[in-house]
Amino acid sequence: MHSHAHSHHPATANVLRWSVGATVVFVALEVFAGIKAHSLALVSDAGHNFTDALALLLAWIANYLETKPANEFKTYGYQRAGVLSAFVNALTLVALSVWIFYESIERLRQPLPVNQNVMIAVAAVGLVLNGGIMWALRVARRKDINVRAAFVHMLGDALGSIAIIAGAVAIAYTGWVQVDPLLSMLIGALIVWTAWDIIHESLNILLEGLPRGLRLNDVIGVMRAVEGVMDVHDLHIWSLGSSTHALSCHVLIEDVPPSSSDAILRRLNGMLAERFHIAHTTVQFEHCSCEVSETGCIVIPVETQHEGHQHT
Repeated sequence: MHSHAHSHHPATANVLRWSVGATVVFVALEVFAGIKAHSLALVSDAGHNFTDALALLLAWIANYLETKPANEFKTYGYQRAGVLSAFVNALTLVALSVWIFYESIERLRQPLPVNQNVMIAVAAVGLVLNGGIMWALRVARRKDINVRAAFVHMLGDALGSIAIIAGAVAIAYTGWVQVDPLLSMLIGALIVWTAWDIIHESLNILLEGLPRGLRLNDVIGVMRAVEGVMDVHDLHIWSLGSSTHALSCHVLIEDVPPSSSDAILRRLNGMLAERFHIAHTTVQFEHCSCEVSETGCIVIPVETQHEGHQHT
């Protein structure tokens, strides 16, 4: 049972490509303005934006790689490219936050006067830019962890821009320049918070853990309830990419004709796709012969596998 559909969308690729260019230009503006205004918050945010540019670039590359078909060397294709990209992006964010915390502590010890007007103007531009990119990626992020990682980067920057604007207003009214490094520390904490979920989910996929939202016992219970299925064991569920799940298992059925076993397979695959969004399945049937009354049945493994593949 075969059905092929790629998750790649040219519109998403175009959004990512243009977002990279716009973010790089803004990073240059923010670094220049941060140095001129003596604002560590702006420079820190520029560093955050630089990792966003890297995140968008890697997301764009991964988006392309995910469309490449499987071959004799990469038999599952390149779907993990996006997951690996998200994992690397999240690690760079954590490293950046460490630098931000260090610089913020140094600035608290030796505060410098800042130009709050420049802070407000540049942060406002950043808010518009990040908000626009988030709006463009709002649909694609629901289906791809790689795009979601880039989206979360943009969300972190948008919140950082809002914090910078609020801090600049506070400095203008109170003259307390320590607000600037405190804002930097807030941005650093925000970066760690946004990165942690991506690290957790991408690492789970790379280690072939159970996909998020699934419980092994729930899947086993529903499979056992399918008509014709007596038992399920040796069950493995993992993710090929951010939105494509795979399953392999042994299923015990009665010793029935091939036509009946095919019907059981179709029921299993239909249920797995509908209930759990598992579209790539490999099921090996084991037939049960009830000729021995003392034990109930004798398990007779079938040498060939019954496979049901649906690729989304």
